[in-house]
Amino acid sequence: MRTLLHGALMLAAFACSAPAAAACDLDAADAAAAGPGCHEAWMDRHLRLNDLLAVGTHNSYKQAIPAAEYALIAAHDPGTAQALDYAHKSIEAQLDFGARQLEIDVVHDPEGGRHADPLLARATGTAPDPAWGAAMRRPGFKVMHVPDIDWRSDCVLLSDCLRRIGDWSRRHPRHAPILILINAKDAGDVPGGTPLLKFDAAAFDALDAAFRAGLPEGAIITPDEVQGEHATLREAVRAGAWPTLGQARGRFVIALDESPEKVALYRGSRRALEGRAMFVNIDEASPAAGYITLNNIERDGERIARAVDAGLLVRSRADDNTWQARRNDTAWRERTLASGAQWVSTDYLWPDARFPGGFRVHLPGLAAAVCNPRRAAARCAGLPVETVEPEARARADRAPFDAPAPRAEAEGNTP
Repeated sequence: MRTLLHGALMLAAFACSAPAAAACDLDAADAAAAGPGCHEAWMDRHLRLNDLLAVGTHNSYKQAIPAAEYALIAAHDPGTAQALDYAHKSIEAQLDFGARQLEIDVVHDPEGGRHADPLLARATGTAPDPAWGAAMRRPGFKVMHVPDIDWRSDCVLLSDCLRRIGDWSRRHPRHAPILILINAKDAGDVPGGTPLLKFDAAAFDALDAAFRAGLPEGAIITPDEVQGEHATLREAVRAGAWPTLGQARGRFVIALDESPEKVALYRGSRRALEGRAMFVNIDEASPAAGYITLNNIERDGERIARAVDAGLLVRSRADDNTWQARRNDTAWRERTLASGAQWVSTDYLWPDARFPGGFRVHLPGLAAAVCNPRRAAARCAGLPVETVEPEARARADRAPFDAPAPRAEAEGNTP
């Protein structure tokens, strides 16, 4: 019922914003032949969710590490310090600019307050913002990169992140589908810090419930919706059962990007992902396969191509651990954007002023999504799937940014 309701709302929005069908040849062989101003209507009918390409952000909530805390990390492990030395504008600014993939790390904190006293803040005598502390003491999933070390977040509570994302989506009902990538953090305890709680089946049930409650009704494209009457999700994906672009606009795909052990725990005894809200990062041959994370174009390029050709959704990265930005190395970025991966993630939607060359990652012009270069280029090459309004892009450019402070190693050293 929720999906049917959302579909009806999307059809109404489409009717108000798309060209009149009578003026368009929606049976044309490609989008350009559909007629002037008709390419979006043609795409909505003929493209599927996996026929798109969009750019998004890695650890989308992450804020800068202050100089004093950064110095302690660098004294212990300079390479790790450099890998952590990036930050993002607000989630709304990212979406306004055209990001259509977000990554959120969640920490299990059912009673509240577990990570409200960060180790590095104590070590440097830094008092966390009182509002941050109040949010941390509330029960529920928290959003942070590395508790005790890299803990500052644009939205402290997962519920707050989802509310803000959902509010933005309601204001932009024809946005291209957005991937929300989830890391369930429960390993890598910091010596002297607070141990992380393990995710168990009950925690994953609660996480699913948080997504269903936090995003607009019917907005989640679930594994069940894609699987339909097919025996497994993998069979559905192989048969091309992803929603059409018209059915997917204004909606979200959520994917659990985790270890095989945690994926198995989330999946439980299900043959695929029946009843679950999230897709999972899993081997392409699994009955539960529909999504996979393949982040290294040099290592994974051929595998990305095979997965895309087999119908899977793929997320990859245009840069890693600040290396490409520090060297202004664009080769990795360009290969990844051309690979067929549907979502390409970056730490540099905007360039870091400390690094020469102005390394950044976004689609040409004002495009928030384009036709996938491997799956759909012949049908709609050069035409945007979604265009960002110029004022929205300008507003995002003007948005405040707590940029990382100058560091000695930013002046030329590389990891």
